[in-house]
Amino acid sequence: MGNKNHILIAKTIAYIDRINEYSANVEMTAFLEDSKLIEACVFNLLQIGELANRFDNDFQQTHANIPWHKMRGLRNRLVHDYEGVNLELVWDIINNDLSILKEQLDSI
Repeated sequence: MGNKNHILIAKTIAYIDRINEYSANVEMTAFLEDSKLIEACVFNLLQIGELANRFDNDFQQTHANIPWHKMRGLRNRLVHDYEGVNLELVWDIINNDLSILKEQLDSI
């Protein structure tokens, strides 16, 4: 694995860890009522999506089990339609998908 991809994995995991730290012991209703928490988590999700664009194509093809397309798609949706974003979906991603993504990245 190239040094560039190694750095990108570490950065992505750091953003996941920040989201997990921010949202730990928080219920969905509290999340939905806390604009600062929402914005902090969304910012980190945006960063994850940005990093997904930087991984080498060969690396992405080798690790096709990682949802690169969904990571980029979420970033685009958050940037271009922030006010229309389903925050319950964001909450679901935070609570279900990020732990899987972290495990996938940790295993590389």
